[in-house]
Order: sequence, then C-alpha cells, then structure tokens
Amino acid sequence: MARDLTPPDPTPVLDLLNAFRKSKVMFAASSLGVFDALAAGAKTGAELSADLRADADALERMLDGCVALGLLEHAPGGYANTPAAAAYLTTSSPLRMLGYANYSDAVLWKLWAHLDDAVREGTHRWKQTYGWDGPIFQNFFRDEAAKREFLFGMHGFGLMSSPHVVTALDLSRFATFVDLGGATGHLTVAACRRYSHLRGVVFDLPEAVPLAREVVGATEVADRIGFVGGDFFADPLPLGEVYALGRILHDWSEPKIRTLLAKIHAALPVGGGVLIAEKLLHDDKAGPEWAVLQSLNMLVCTEGKERTLGEYESLLTAAGFTDVTAKRTASPLDAVLALKAK
Repeated sequence: MARDLTPPDPTPVLDLLNAFRKSKVMFAASSLGVFDALAAGAKTGAELSADLRADADALERMLDGCVALGLLEHAPGGYANTPAAAAYLTTSSPLRMLGYANYSDAVLWKLWAHLDDAVREGTHRWKQTYGWDGPIFQNFFRDEAAKREFLFGMHGFGLMSSPHVVTALDLSRFATFVDLGGATGHLTVAACRRYSHLRGVVFDLPEAVPLAREVVGATEVADRIGFVGGDFFADPLPLGEVYALGRILHDWSEPKIRTLLAKIHAALPVGGGVLIAEKLLHDDKAGPEWAVLQSLNMLVCTEGKERTLGEYESLLTAAGFTDVTAKRTASPLDAVLALKAK
C-alpha cells in the first residue's frame, strides 16, 4: 500500500508563528499614539508621520499592517480608525482598553518571555524579569503612573464584562453589594444600575480608592456607592449581604482562597452570598481558549490560575457555602453564586 505523503495542514503552526507579530503591531501603534492621532478623523500617512515624528516609510508599513488587522481602514482623507479601534484603543473613549494594551506591551510581554522558566519552576516571573520581590500588587502599584495604567486596564475589561456578570444570576434578594478588590468600581456600578434598590461598597487597597472615587463619581449611581480602603486578607470586611470577587480568586493559591472564602462566610449574614466572576475552564481544561491562555498568564504574573466550576464548587463547599449556581456568559467573565446556608 502506498504511503500518503501529503503533509498535514500547517495552518495552526503558521498562525502561531505570526500571532506575536500581530499583537506587537497593535501594541506599537498604541504606544506611538496612532489611534489617538486619528480620533478626530482621517489623516494621510505623511500627516501622521509629521504628527508622530516617525519615519514615513516605516510608519506606512505599520499603518498598512493595522489595516490588514482590522484596526485601521482606508478613507477619503487617508487612514482612519475602525469602530473597534476608536472604541477600545483611544484615550478619549469611555470603553477604552488602551491601558491594558499598554500594560500588556510594557509589562506582560516581558514576563511571558520567561514562560518556559515559569513552567519549569511553577512560579511567577517578577523576580527574574524585573528584580522585584514582595506581594504581586506592590509591583503593579510601584508608582502613580503604573497604578493608573493597571487599574484603567482592568477598567476596560470590566466595562465589557461586568454588565454580563450582574445579569447572569439573580441578585435581587440582596440589599448591600460589597466588591472586594473592586478596582475602579465597574462591577459595583453595573450591579447598582441593574438593581435600583442596591447599595454598593468598593473595597480595595487604599492606594486604589482615589481612582475608584473618580470613576464612580462620574456615574449616575454614585450616591449609592461607598468606598473602603484595606487588604481583604488582613483587614475587617465591610458589612454586606453579597460579597463580589471579580477577577480576584484566579490571582491566588488554594490556601489563600480558602482563607478568604472562610473570612467572607464568617462575615455574611445567614442567606448572604458570594459572587465569583471568573472565566470558567471546561471540565477537561482544554478550553475555552481565553481561559486557558489566562491561566498561563496567571502562572507568569501571579500565584494563581483559572479553574473549572467543579474546582470552585469544592472550594466553596469546603468554606461552608451551599446552593452553588453558575452561568457562562459571552463576555470575558462568567458568574458563580453561592449562599450561606440558613
């Protein structure tokens, strides 16, 4: 019998060889200010070269790369932002994810360069990459600029996912919503918008609270939201009927998660709940792709990982919670709710 010498489809390998190039085009265009320069309308390559003080030929190649990637388009006046770039990659947009794009380029890109060492050793790469020791969030908040960059990066993701999280499961039974590690307050704002009777509290490290006040203060639900600075591992928790953990548990190891969930359980009234907003892995852990890659991201920059619903259920029931329900969403985060038994 003749052997089939037809080679397999190389597309998966070719796509991955090209993937980092695509990311870097977006990161570099953001860093250079391309999308902000086009926020007011189309410009020619020559105009952008002068505005951005960039080599005309090299910039044109980058601009054409952005067109190929769906970030820019050709317009009568030259190059123009696509709707996606205008919404997510300009500093003037309320939906912006520019902070996270810049953070991915300036910080995460370098951490991911040591993924092989992270896999060998099973630990994050802050020390190897930057020479930094101490808790991970001290590294995020090393100065005011780094803090705002990180928090606004999370804010962009929050605007995309928080409305889905608070509508995925019924929270109408609760009167007080306490968002632990609430960053800019996007989850609390979304919850208060969804439930007109709800009052919220944003709880985060003291250095994060001023920005939360700034962001929440610009919303129509600001009068129903308060702020408390503290460390949820070390300090008393504000009183509440439901505690939210949005993109929190994936940062930490199982022992720390058990400590935090036990603390939340003790602080809750009977019938109170804990809302977990994370992207759930499939039971076989082979998907969804976003969660699998995010779990590797947690490896290089935290001590945590993404988990299956079954793994969260085990952690919750061990802490005394019951009635665990979950809902997958089309956003970057899913929702899990568990109650303190009556």
